Amino acid sequence: MARDRDPLVVGRVIGDVLEPFTSCVSLRVFYGSKEVNNGSEFKPSQIVNQPRVDIGGQDLRTFYTLVRTCIYN
Repeated sequence: MARDRDPLVVGRVIGDVLEPFTSCVSLRVFYGSKEVNNGSEFKPSQIVNQPRVDIGGQDLRTFYTLVRTCIYN
């Protein structure tokens, strides 16, 4: 049985916070050459510059809101 690797499912956002859904637009975030994935850890020196965000889709009239959260230990 294949395990679901969607970060929103792994992080229990889908299921606990949101109802299951099928995404229709891809979203990728990079700091330098490193892609941000579920469980990614970055040193402060790696996130000095703004991230690069790639949002798929063909309709340039559609806007999205991206929210970044930080967890400090």
